[in-house]
Amino acid sequence: MADDMALRLAVIIPTYNYERYVGRAIESVTRQIDPRVELIVVDDGSTDGSWAIIQAYGIAKSFLVENGGAARACLQGFAQTTAPFVLFLDADDELIDGALARILENLDDRVAKLQFPLLPINENGTVIGDPLPPLRDFRDRATLMRDVAVNGVYSSPPTSGNVFHRSLCALIEEVDYETWVDGVTLIAAPFFGDVVSLSTPLGRYRIHGANFSGSGAALTSKRFQAEADRFVSRLDHLKRTLVAKGEARALLEPDQSFYYRETRTYQSVFEARRPQIGHVLVTLACLARSTGSPSAKAAKALIIGLCMILPNLASRRVVEYRFRAGRRSFVGLMRSLFPATS
Repeated sequence: MADDMALRLAVIIPTYNYERYVGRAIESVTRQIDPRVELIVVDDGSTDGSWAIIQAYGIAKSFLVENGGAARACLQGFAQTTAPFVLFLDADDELIDGALARILENLDDRVAKLQFPLLPINENGTVIGDPLPPLRDFRDRATLMRDVAVNGVYSSPPTSGNVFHRSLCALIEEVDYETWVDGVTLIAAPFFGDVVSLSTPLGRYRIHGANFSGSGAALTSKRFQAEADRFVSRLDHLKRTLVAKGEARALLEPDQSFYYRETRTYQSVFEARRPQIGHVLVTLACLARSTGSPSAKAAKALIIGLCMILPNLASRRVVEYRFRAGRRSFVGLMRSLFPATS
């Protein structure tokens, strides 16, 4: 095994029944591997041909384990490395050539998390939209701590666009309320150290019918209810973590976060219930108090307002457009409301 000082980054690929994609994910790492990087692949009990594909690559640290979910697979991979930084690369995603070198040159002992946008691609690897999410180049923690205190969230990419210090990964072991590895770790990051944000996309985020989360997931009332419940649990977990660190801070209550109230609004729409005006007014007040650009706030306010005044079918179209992968615009929103008929 490489010297711990040289081994700066571990890339852990958990996979379950992604025989179509896992080879591409592996190759996106091995094409640019160097002595400072360790690759670990964990097959979470796949029932397709994933394990045979993984074995064909001859990766020193590849493991076939009993199915237990993505978070458990990630933790099993995490236990196999002492690298100070970890990137959990979803098996249906890929790194762009040169990504590892760019990541490594921006890591140091004061970094808690590094993030970069991902290019959304379809099943065949064709880019289908703008970088997700659009990010600026910065290194900061104070601003993001304020964002978490005021919003409960900050702009952050999907799992494969984040590199965590291993001290943050330890929080995953305490999670019993969700199966993700990038929940509480995201909002806790600025309280553990600097967050480095890169504006250049360094990975590809595949959107397809089998995605379990993110832009590829079906929009349902249960999905929005589960997301709201996870948000509450994450904030509670963060509060307990900060108390344990002796750094208790004033954080907002979940129902005072625009993110939480926005999610509950969409839940109402997909339960065929018109959001009540009282709920909408409080939601807009939370939006006004939140951080963010005036243009972004105006776009969010428009969506919420339309959900309140439009018939249910039209409101669903608005929400579906809000979560659609690819480029979005006011014109596109209007077209989604009034689709062409044959």
